[in-house]
Amino acid sequence: MTPERFHQIVAAYGADARRWPPHERAAAQAWAQSHRAETDAALTDAAGIDAWLAADEVEPPSPDLQRRIVERAPVRRPLARGRWWWSGAAVAGVGLLGGVAGAFAVSFFVLTENAPVIHESSYLTSSFGGTAADWSGE
Repeated sequence: MTPERFHQIVAAYGADARRWPPHERAAAQAWAQSHRAETDAALTDAAGIDAWLAADEVEPPSPDLQRRIVERAPVRRPLARGRWWWSGAAVAGVGLLGGVAGAFAVSFFVLTENAPVIHESSYLTSSFGGTAADWSGE
């Protein structure tokens, strides 16, 4: 334990050794026992600050303050039922229209036999040229 570290501990945690970091407490207490004159001055200053901090009290809020806070708090109003109904109807309508469009497209290609030509994707070809279907017979 160095004198600088002891003073840092006392400045940060106060004069009460029970509040000092547990892993440094024994070393700080041993250093304090061997350097009484320097320790007493540091602990006296810290004890005064500790007492001043302990004397601080916060008054509970007055009933008038509580009333003003409650009066100024924002009011949550639930959404009207109609707004939720319309948004749900819109989602259902879009889904229904997508299903009808898909069914129309499939029936159009089946009835007219004009199915779109699907070109083979580039990932099915090899770097030597040709398609993967050329290699399947060998």
